[in-house]
Amino acid sequence: MRALHLGALIALLAALPSSVHAQAERRAPDRVQAARAAIHPVSSASEMRSWLARVPRTVDYPPDFEAALKGQGSAFMIEMSTASGCLPCGDLWSKLLALKTRYGLTVRPIGREEAMLRSGRLGLPWIGHPVAWLRPVSEEARILPIAIGTDHPVNLARNIYLGLKMQTGVRAAVGVRAMAKFTGIVGTPAPSHTISKAKD
Repeated sequence: MRALHLGALIALLAALPSSVHAQAERRAPDRVQAARAAIHPVSSASEMRSWLARVPRTVDYPPDFEAALKGQGSAFMIEMSTASGCLPCGDLWSKLLALKTRYGLTVRPIGREEAMLRSGRLGLPWIGHPVAWLRPVSEEARILPIAIGTDHPVNLARNIYLGLKMQTGVRAAVGVRAMAKFTGIVGTPAPSHTISKAKD
């Protein structure tokens, strides 16, 4: 009797982990849901300011921050995807231009197709504009995302610094852990041409 009871208990315990695991899997959001949760599409300046107000600002910088940006910034290029009528794109562009003036960085826009191609190469979900990338001026393939959505200037400067460090020898895992979380504050998607034609 005791052996039967023990056998039944072992069988029950063996069954528990798989059922608990299955329940956890059902509750866990998939990658698409997680990506959507990280996106904050905005269609007005007040919406954009409201989301930015929730983003923590960087307050501490490493001792070599200024020297690294001023000394190495000219060897790197920041490329930013953009779209017409995208408020966060204009916001990010103006902040990057201010950082360009201060640190001698090179900044240029890139098209949607190129931005989507880069996201695909790195396995990033395409969430919209803007996305900012850092790469060496002489090497187009060594791209690194430093902003997805607009952000505070202090966070952008910190991410540029960390991007420079990662591109010049700091272990990628260390840089990624230190980099600010991307805000996901992007422009609302443009209406589909097929929808507008259907309405006509």
